[in-house]
Amino acid sequence: MIFAAEQKANGFNDTAVSRSTTVDGDHGCIETRDVIVFHDVAWLCERHDWPRLCAVVMLKSCRELRSGVGRSERETRFYITPLTLPADRISASVRDHWAVENSLHWIMDMVFRDDQCCLRNDHAPANFTTIKHIALNLMQQAKGKDSFRLKRKVAAWDDEYLASLVTRRAFARFLWGHSIEMSKVF
Repeated sequence: MIFAAEQKANGFNDTAVSRSTTVDGDHGCIETRDVIVFHDVAWLCERHDWPRLCAVVMLKSCRELRSGVGRSERETRFYITPLTLPADRISASVRDHWAVENSLHWIMDMVFRDDQCCLRNDHAPANFTTIKHIALNLMQQAKGKDSFRLKRKVAAWDDEYLASLVTRRAFARFLWGHSIEMSKVF
């Protein structure tokens, strides 16, 4: 983004910014994240008709891999946001968002082998993903502390257990978020 490069070259003197830097060591690497939040974005709101835009976020990350001496990966990402938070809070929000995304991806891959799915034609990938998300949500509603993978296998082996996952009451709870009698709905 040209605006960020210009402001950085000028020492961020022409705009209101907040900054935050974090360093984490995890999974065999050290990651440094530098977050700069540009709060003065009225010109951007007017130019692009974004009435709720309050900030532009620039997140620069550098991952130094311990396994290879001198190996590092650098990445710069930009976000727009209606939030008026300082950089440290925005940084935490971005990390929380990606933690949820990565967690869901991990669950979908472990339970349904999502990464090995070969559906590529037309609407099949989106349709199948929707069905898998419904199945995951129904398994989350099921009582017991068994893993999702085990619940999926038991549902494949035991018709009664499968029926208990997709009963009208469980389906209503899935659709409307609480237990209701289906006779009142249909």
